[in-house]
Amino acid sequence: MNRPLVALLSGAGISTDSGIPDYRGPNGLWRKDPEAEKLVTYEYYMSDPDIRRRSWLMRRENRTLQAEPNAAHRAVAELERSGVPVRVITQNVDGLHQLAGLPARKVLELHGSARSVVCTGCRARGSMEEALARVDAGEADPACRECGGILKSATVMFGERLDPVVLGEAVAVTKACQVFIAVGSSLQVQPAAGLAGVAADHGARLIIVNAEPTPYDELADEVVREPIGTALPRLLRGLSTESAG
Repeated sequence: MNRPLVALLSGAGISTDSGIPDYRGPNGLWRKDPEAEKLVTYEYYMSDPDIRRRSWLMRRENRTLQAEPNAAHRAVAELERSGVPVRVITQNVDGLHQLAGLPARKVLELHGSARSVVCTGCRARGSMEEALARVDAGEADPACRECGGILKSATVMFGERLDPVVLGEAVAVTKACQVFIAVGSSLQVQPAAGLAGVAADHGARLIIVNAEPTPYDELADEVVREPIGTALPRLLRGLSTESAG
């Protein structure tokens, strides 16, 4: 028997239990300090060395690299290990799905990864950890070791387009899945939010797990408002049982 393909779209809400703040929620970083948005806006970053210096300090203070996967991340990895075909499409840049044990090839990072850096000139990549070590050693704005170009986090900044290849793969997975779960996402930021509609249009069972209402709730077969750390593991255990039966 073919087991149904489960696609899971994860947003910031899945990682708040790991201590990573929501950016756009009521207590989100951009609400508290709108000026901070400049630090992750491509045009400002490329044109202003002071913005870059402040951006590196922000990255050094960011708790993302110290965060550990929580019960929700582990539940997704456990579902995959049970034999259910799983693909994760994430709006997050924290890498916690992979740290929880989900194979990296099964994770599509729409907004890139905060665990790597990339040169804006030659596109050489390196580890964020190594770049931050250079900042700690006194380099306020570390340059690319290959070509001397400007380094940035390997995340999609404001003003940059999503990688069309990654987005194309996400759309293909969404169209092919039988179950689509949107978890911890407001489903307000396009094009990621629109994947919920694509899933519904292609006949997938749409499940939304989020504390607040979303624009796609009326299309959903099931809407769950309970805390993600308990609701998602329970939901995925149920899917695993259904799939095995």
